[in-house]
Amino acid sequence: MSASSKAGGKRTPVGLQLWSVREDVSRDFAATAAAVAEIGYEGVELAGYGNLDAKGARAALDAAGLKVAGMHVSYASLTNETQGVVSDALTLGASHLACSWWPPAHYVSRAACERIGERLGEIGRSLRPFGLRFGFHNHASEFQLFDGRPAMDWILGASEPRDLFAEVDVYWVQYAGWSPGRFILDHGARVPLVHLKDETELGGGPVDFKEVFAATDAVGAVEWFIVEQEKFSHSPIKSVGLCYQQMKAWGRA
Repeated sequence: MSASSKAGGKRTPVGLQLWSVREDVSRDFAATAAAVAEIGYEGVELAGYGNLDAKGARAALDAAGLKVAGMHVSYASLTNETQGVVSDALTLGASHLACSWWPPAHYVSRAACERIGERLGEIGRSLRPFGLRFGFHNHASEFQLFDGRPAMDWILGASEPRDLFAEVDVYWVQYAGWSPGRFILDHGARVPLVHLKDETELGGGPVDFKEVFAATDAVGAVEWFIVEQEKFSHSPIKSVGLCYQQMKAWGRA
């Protein structure tokens, strides 16, 4: 596999989605952040702050030398607690927010998917004045077909690229029977964040990471590779450490 994890000659930094170590985070965010930094990760994507608030999390991340690659936020929080979400993002120095999930039962037609895309685009438009970019994180459900195209295409197509980016989770794209590399190539600059996930640790499942990295290199728009793990052969912190070692073996860290 090529060692050129570079967009325009610059290596893409590697972060960790802290959902991967959520039990550790809930017990002690600061100690977990320090352990993640010790592994070698340069940043994190947040999914809550465990036993801290946003201000405390920022202090812990600064102490560990970690940047905020992004934040996962629920649709409910985005719509009902907008001011709090914006305040937390600015406190943390985050520039990318992503809606983490949408109920699959809502995907019933092309028109329904387009309405979802329009609503997400409205949220993204409202966040832009604060210097925040807004995106949508896929699971497998977004790749069921309507009028010959996956739901994710209709969602993205119903909003402006500046209002809604795609945070591509390569494992779920693969799980749904699609090519993650092809999807990244198709959407190009609209993909600033890529979730790297496999069946267990990276490289241990069905995802063709050679294809994924060829696509991200060709597009040159990915700002962060974000490792995420949901199934474990070891303790979560050891498993995400093994993922980082695989990224190093691939020349990506």
